[in-house]
Amino acid sequence: MSATNNDAARSASGTANIPSDAAAKAPMPAVSRPRFSPGRAVLTLFLTLLSLLWLVPLAFILINSFKGKLFISESPFALPNGESSVGLNNYTKTLGDENFGQAILWSLFITVASVAVIVFFCAMTAYYITRVKTWWTSVIYYLFAFSMIVPFQMVMFPTSSIADRLGLATPWGMVLLYLGFGGGLSVFLFSGFVKSIPLEIEEASYIDGCSPLQNYFRVVMPLLKPTAVTVAILNTMWVWNDFLLPYLVIGSDERYKTIPIVIQGMIGTNGNKDLGAQMAVLVMAVIPIVVFYLACQKYIVEGVAAGAVKG
Repeated sequence: MSATNNDAARSASGTANIPSDAAAKAPMPAVSRPRFSPGRAVLTLFLTLLSLLWLVPLAFILINSFKGKLFISESPFALPNGESSVGLNNYTKTLGDENFGQAILWSLFITVASVAVIVFFCAMTAYYITRVKTWWTSVIYYLFAFSMIVPFQMVMFPTSSIADRLGLATPWGMVLLYLGFGGGLSVFLFSGFVKSIPLEIEEASYIDGCSPLQNYFRVVMPLLKPTAVTVAILNTMWVWNDFLLPYLVIGSDERYKTIPIVIQGMIGTNGNKDLGAQMAVLVMAVIPIVVFYLACQKYIVEGVAAGAVKG
């Protein structure tokens, strides 16, 4: 009986000591592919057509930027040919305009400065009102949330009047205005992510001797990176393309015009406009923001999902 048990033990031991090479040669289980379904095919076709529909305006602008202004009105959807094509004349004419070069610099300054200020201050604000539990921090949070649903048309004229009285009709004043209008959504996204950060992480940093500022900048802020990138992307697209707020605040000052204001100013006093030059300006204004969005789009879903965590 004991001999039989010893044989069984040796057999089991030999089986357990099978070389890993044999296990590696074992066939891997087949990966199951999603089954075809009519509903999935219809949904894929619909989303493809919808994406192409969104590309039509971009294609329209690009095609007409190589045409003369008379041919754009006659055949706006026709491709440039030997008669209608003007080559790169519309682009060279636009680049040679001093106002356009200055508008690019001011648009770049206002966008970069506004986004940096929004990310920096809104992240700190969201962290404070989330971690400090008092009635007035709750009031501040709901005021930020309420500001997202207030239409800009309700406050645009008071805003322009107050900005003029306070001397904010400058690029530096525009940065402060964008901080006010962009703070609602930014604080909301940051607050949602801060609620998902375990308190134990911050308590460990305090035990290690970190001050509150060191805890925020060395521990919390690195964790906020996905949401910070998302906030930066959303606000960059908004500030760069915004027309109404700069037009109301600094539109009459020739020194500080942004790209959307320059495009609007290309329409003459009698309604005369060079559509070819306008299309070229639009292409040059759209390309930077499209490239920026495509390079950073993967962070948008990640950051929004992180900011949607309910604490």
